[in-house]
Amino acid sequence: MPIKVQNDLPAKEILENENIFVMDENRSIHQDIRLLQICILNLMPVKQDTELQLLRALSNTPLQIQITFMKMNSHVSLHTPVTHLNNFYNTFDELRSRKFDGMIITGAPVEQIDFTEVDYWEELCEIMDWSRKHVTSVFHICWGAQAGLYHHFGIRKHLLDSKLFGLFEHRVMNRKVPLVRGFDDIFLAPHSRHTAVSDRDIHDCSRLLVLAESEKAGVYLCMTEGGRQIFVMGHPEYDRVTLHDEYMRDKNKGLNTALPEHYYTDDDCTIRPNLQWRAHCNMLYSNWLNYYVYQATPYDLDKIG
Repeated sequence: MPIKVQNDLPAKEILENENIFVMDENRSIHQDIRLLQICILNLMPVKQDTELQLLRALSNTPLQIQITFMKMNSHVSLHTPVTHLNNFYNTFDELRSRKFDGMIITGAPVEQIDFTEVDYWEELCEIMDWSRKHVTSVFHICWGAQAGLYHHFGIRKHLLDSKLFGLFEHRVMNRKVPLVRGFDDIFLAPHSRHTAVSDRDIHDCSRLLVLAESEKAGVYLCMTEGGRQIFVMGHPEYDRVTLHDEYMRDKNKGLNTALPEHYYTDDDCTIRPNLQWRAHCNMLYSNWLNYYVYQATPYDLDKIG
């Protein structure tokens, strides 16, 4: 939450230069407060798992948030009960007249399929276009980030020789940007994907700013100016055992999936993995909500866009 101080307090300017949100008396007196409206477009097959992971990440802020879950009209989910979808999800048609302070577009297990061959691609493109005038800031995750980079900037993905799977080190590239405020110079984050986007293509795009990247996993975090579009290539929201569950699932299917890198102690999958990325995950989502949603969105939702 912002710190309220006197208008002329000398420390105010120093704190603001450190990207710490300081609210002066004038703004405090005139500020109205309401629930932040966040829409989550959940493209993952087992939606309950992703709901829990994202809600856990979003809960680490004193801001009051109201969540609306969106599902695709053009895709039938086979791994989530219909009753759950009917009770807790809305279609895009039901939500297209609304505006939201923030939106999350999740990953999806369709990365090895060409974008245009995904059965809901046209609807997703319509949603991403709609978000430009109906959402203050959009947070894209993994395949959702690849889809957003392709749709908005024409940056293509490519198939990796082997699955990028495990826990990897990333280095903060631009510490002055509030989205990475409080991050350590080097931090860990999980990845699980068969495809990647060229680092060079992202760096060469003048509209994108790279905030963190990895020698092994490539660009991890980038965004447009002002944070209207944010792209996260990994899965910071993953729980302690998500990579383990994915590994055991692939193993039980007879797939030749290697152990997730840097994840198990001594590469022993019988040992419960250490949770080493939760603090930075919480910080990433808190910074997004505070600096790019709460501070940027108008009080009157109708003024978004």
